Amino acid sequence: MKKGIHPKYHTVTVTCSTCGATFETGSTAKEIRVDTCSKCHPFYTGQQKFVQAAGRVEKFNKRLEKKEK
Repeated sequence: MKKGIHPKYHTVTVTCSTCGATFETGSTAKEIRVDTCSKCHPFYTGQQKFVQAAGRVEKFNKRLEKKEK
């Protein structure tokens, strides 16, 4: 690698603004703040809500019942 043309690589602390969790990673930035992390994001915690999909299924079942009658 050529000297003097690459940015400095630091060990930085990533901070989640939602839950306050922190972890270390490497980056050229001096500080990283994220909105959600793997500790508070619904996809990773398993607390994902399928409200919209549930409403669609119920709507489909109602139409299906009307056709059968």
